[in-house]
Amino acid sequence: MVGMELSEFGKKFTDKAGILSLMDDMGRAMGGGRDVIMMGGGNPGYVPEFQEIVRKRLQDICADRKAFQRLVGIYNPPQGVQGFIENLATLLHREYGWQIGPENICLTNGSQTGFFLLFNMFAGVFSGSVKKKIRLPLTPEYIGYADIGLDRDFFVATRPKIDCQEDHLFKYRVDFDGITLGEETGAICVSRPTNPTGNVVTDEEMARLDELARAHRVPLIIDSAYGVPFPGIVYSDVQPIWNENIILCLSLSKLGLPAVRTGIIVANREIVRAVSGMNAIMSLAPGNFGAILAEKMVGSGEILSLSKTLIRPFYQDKVEKAMTVIHTEFAGISYRIHRPEGAMFLWLWFEELPITSLQLYERLKKRGVLVISGHYFFPGLEGDSWSHKDECLRVTYSQDEQQVAAGITIIAEEVRKAFSEAGG
Repeated sequence: MVGMELSEFGKKFTDKAGILSLMDDMGRAMGGGRDVIMMGGGNPGYVPEFQEIVRKRLQDICADRKAFQRLVGIYNPPQGVQGFIENLATLLHREYGWQIGPENICLTNGSQTGFFLLFNMFAGVFSGSVKKKIRLPLTPEYIGYADIGLDRDFFVATRPKIDCQEDHLFKYRVDFDGITLGEETGAICVSRPTNPTGNVVTDEEMARLDELARAHRVPLIIDSAYGVPFPGIVYSDVQPIWNENIILCLSLSKLGLPAVRTGIIVANREIVRAVSGMNAIMSLAPGNFGAILAEKMVGSGEILSLSKTLIRPFYQDKVEKAMTVIHTEFAGISYRIHRPEGAMFLWLWFEELPITSLQLYERLKKRGVLVISGHYFFPGLEGDSWSHKDECLRVTYSQDEQQVAAGITIIAEEVRKAFSEAGG
């Protein structure tokens, strides 16, 4: 339609969002008829043993007429598939002693939908024209948060403390001295482990964030899409945490089921009722597919054992191999890697990089390697001139190991070239 005028909502969500442009870039590259090394996306790796378990479960469902009808032929309540929810409540109560029941859990059509609902519940314009924001106590943070708010200027963030370590490693830590919660804070949100860095906020840091949130009477949202209790892609001993003031967000995607779009919210009853109501208005009900596929493995507790014995070792093996290649190929380059503590990404920091990370991304794209420029991962720090934001890349190690190694070699070549051109 010529001259079509969009509402403010329409303009906001058709603007050049970082995640939209990147997904489009990856789609064009994949469909462009040339070989591309995909090190930018968040798609989980293919774990054959897990896929076989899911395939067998789907065969069993298809062989049972009633089970198949339940899978594809009925609407479930806006809260989601009740059998799955009941099984999960029982599992969390049994394993962690949480005072939790089915009324504390609801499902959404993917975690991204869940965050859209939650963030816009707790931030934006309130009565009396009061404007509240989502507080990110640690950046960099997930790129998918950046454009999710109905309002602009939706986040406030704090620079991390940087702990430089041996073997070209470093770690971000929460700067509690830099966090000031005022009337503008609607909720605190942290991902654990963090996409893009693989950082795992420590148990001590989580306890302090929980205390801070309760003291200021705002919810603490924990994005555990890669974390505990499942899929458990965490390479250290950490404890899951939940109470009535915490909103714990889980997902089936990183187990190896990204296409089923099943997000899980564990929260107090009031929040669960609110999200369920939004589900009804926006989509009538969450989809059945993922919850019914995973219902038995949640009921038996197999989802936890698979996370520990299958999913986590799969990624831990991949990250160790990728790190070996990086240390070999990056020899002589000024580089650091965020200590890989979880998720499926490596966060590369090239101190005093003479070009921006976005320019490096463009150079790598021309070489057939797709990564993600680090500058996209700092929501809430848009006006901050911190040079660190333009010195980092996110790469994934979840895909084919030979491809990952080839991509790392090309990254090293382009970084070396950039420093050489600048006389470094």
